[in-house]
Amino acid sequence: MSTASPILTDAEHRCSVPGEERSSMALPLLATALLHTAIAGMLWQGWAPASLPPAAQTPSLRTQLITLPTPQPEPVVEPPATAPPPEPAPPPPVVEAPAPEPVVDEAAVARRRVAEEQRRQRELQEQQEAIERERNEQQRVAEAAAAEQQGRDELARQQAEARAAAEAAKAAAARQYRPLNKPEPDYPRRALAQKLEGDCTVEYDVTASGRVDNPRLVEGACDSPLFARPSLAAAKDFIYQPRLVDGQPVTVAGVRNTFRYRLSQ
Repeated sequence: MSTASPILTDAEHRCSVPGEERSSMALPLLATALLHTAIAGMLWQGWAPASLPPAAQTPSLRTQLITLPTPQPEPVVEPPATAPPPEPAPPPPVVEAPAPEPVVDEAAVARRRVAEEQRRQRELQEQQEAIERERNEQQRVAEAAAAEQQGRDELARQQAEARAAAEAAKAAAARQYRPLNKPEPDYPRRALAQKLEGDCTVEYDVTASGRVDNPRLVEGACDSPLFARPSLAAAKDFIYQPRLVDGQPVTVAGVRNTFRYRLSQ
């Protein structure tokens, strides 16, 4: 007959298995050792064993490990949705009492009107003063410009009068020492070969005897050096009627003459 084995939990199995296992293993080992000793003695004495009776069943203890299922969390039961509370009824409209009629202070209104009128008068006066200042400034600038222009005109008139007087004096001097003999210069051969034309101005002094003294070239007034020597030579041969001052002949300095060199067509 089989021995019923108790079902142990995991915790009980871990605690009871070591002591019981040692006792169950010691009994079979002891019985096996005794049996082997008896058989060895019989064989020593020449005894042949008959059929051995079935060995007695050794009681054994079986254990079974049972794994308990993991407990499932209880489902969370959501509370039933509640209907929103009804909206409160709007309060009854408040009827405001009519505002009292404002009391008009006639004196204050009159004072404000007077102050506003005075302010407008001041603004108008300031605008007129600004316009007057601008007009005066423009007039001053115009007068200054007119005076400056008048000064320039006066200076130009004086310069023109001075130039006219100088021209008149020069003309008078020219009339007093008019030339009597002015020979033409020789055309330079090299200028003829190059077909070169130009002008050359010579300055000199007319002595009291009417002769030319110290002829010289006017700087920058000779178109080619080829015309310089014949111009100076021709000017030296000029003869003038001398200038008379208080009936006496005098020397005239700075007389100029321009020689023009042109090829005949």
